[in-house]
Formats: sequence, C-alpha cells, structure tokens
Amino acid sequence: MIRIGVDVGGTKIEIAAIDESGAELLRRRAPAPQGGYAEAIGAIAKFVLEAERAVGAPCSVGIGTPGAVSRETGRLKNAYASVLNGMPVRPDLERLLGREVRFANDANCFALSEAIDGAAKGAQVVFGAILGTGVGAGIVVRGYVLDGPNAIAGEWGHNPLPWPRDDERPGPACFCGRYGCIETLVSGPGLERDHLHETGDALKSHTIVARAELGDMACEVTFARYEDRLARSLAHVINLLDPDVIVLGGGMSNIGRLYQNVPVLWEPRVFSDRVDTRLVRHRHGDSSGVRGAAWLWGR
Repeated sequence: MIRIGVDVGGTKIEIAAIDESGAELLRRRAPAPQGGYAEAIGAIAKFVLEAERAVGAPCSVGIGTPGAVSRETGRLKNAYASVLNGMPVRPDLERLLGREVRFANDANCFALSEAIDGAAKGAQVVFGAILGTGVGAGIVVRGYVLDGPNAIAGEWGHNPLPWPRDDERPGPACFCGRYGCIETLVSGPGLERDHLHETGDALKSHTIVARAELGDMACEVTFARYEDRLARSLAHVINLLDPDVIVLGGGMSNIGRLYQNVPVLWEPRVFSDRVDTRLVRHRHGDSSGVRGAAWLWGR
C-alpha cells in the first residue's frame, strides 16, 4: 500500500508518498495555492493526482491542515487566515479525487509521524507539541490519533497558563478572544512580546536565545522565564494525560537547553513522586506533518 500525505500550510503545500516501511518514494513542495476556495481545492487535487501518476499506483490520501474538519458538516473550522476555513473541504476533495480522504489537524499529523517512526517510536502515549508562530499539539495513543468528539484534542495552546503569578494576570490578549493563553507566552512571538514588555528591546526569538547563550543577562532572564512557563504548561499536560513521551516541534524546539532545563522545572509541579515522561526533540522536523498525514491510513 502506498500512502500519499499532503501538508497544507499558510505559505506552502507539501506532498509525500511513502511505502509500507515508511520509506519515501516521492516528495514535492510548492507555494500555497493562490486565489479563492475553488482554485485552492482544485490545486490540492491536482497536486495529489500528479504525485499518484508519478509513483505509478493508486494511493490512499491523507491531508494535514490547520484547524479541523467538522464531523457534522465536513467544513474546516479553526483554520484562521486560510481560504479553506469554513468551507466543505472534505466532500469537495473526495469528489475531485473520487475516493475517501482522511483529514487531521497538522499538529496531530506531527504527533502521529513522531509516534510511528520518529523520536517517540514505540511509546504508548505521545504528546506532540508544536512551539512555533502558534502553539498546538496532537495526542497519539497506541499508534492512533486521539481526535475527540469536538475534534480539538490536544489544543493545549488555548488553555490558560497554569499556576500564574500575580504579574502574569490577566496575560496577553489571544486571537481566540481570551487572555493569558499558553500560546501567547510560549510561542516564538510570545517570547518576543515578553522581552519587549520587560526590556523595551524588540528582538527576534532566535536573537534572544543566541544572546542568552552568550551571557546577555536581560535575554537570559527572559528565556529563563520562558522555560519556567513552558515547564508549567507541560506539567499540566503530564498531570492530565501522563504521556510516555513529549515530542517538541516548531522553531522553538531547536533550542537544545530546553531538553535539560524544562524537565527539571516541571518536576515539582507534577503530581507524582517521580516523573518518567521523556522530553525529546523531533526526528522528522518539517517532514513530520506530511509523513503523519500519510500515516492516517494506518499500517
């Protein structure tokens, strides 16, 4: 069985075909479809059919997108700033391709990829957290994505920061309409916003991290605050889900010190005499989304 996975992002669309072992037979990337909804859905279908012709065999198709597809209507929801949001993506794409298509949130695809043959291979319960422009996550249990009746399992980024200090209330405004969401504090832009608020210096997240490593005290204090907030947020996840492995993805996941410091910081917050949950960096990186979409058809 050859599986095609498609990762539909805000700026690019990526496709890959993998065989039963997970070996890649094809990978292509192109700019995100331009124009309105009809042009976008048509471009996705064309991308799939061209890949299928290239591998020379019928393929299953899995799609990873921001947001989630409503089980009731087939319309995409919570995919903000996407021309696909609110549209009947699943039925339209199935009509164009002439087959069933499986959809999942892009964070779920990331988690599934890392659970199947990535950094969390063999783990029973995996929490795959993406720390990038936003904050999302997917949950995989025994090789299957945990979706939920509302298709929002893993949306930890829109919960409030746990154990907030007085000076952290009410927290920054979030696009979801609330204040103090985890996403506003442990995303890349959240780190930048916090540093600007505390120091008056507008720096990119990678610059804050680099300067902290070089001994810049202001940047070190900012990043230490970031690590503490991330640890509190993940301690909440451990207390609720008790995963075997937490895999980090997204731009912030490439900061090596997180994997030493955060588990030390989360330990006092976890309701256990010891914490065996492992915090690991992704194996497949940017490829996890498209690989996870392909793995939606199982093994």
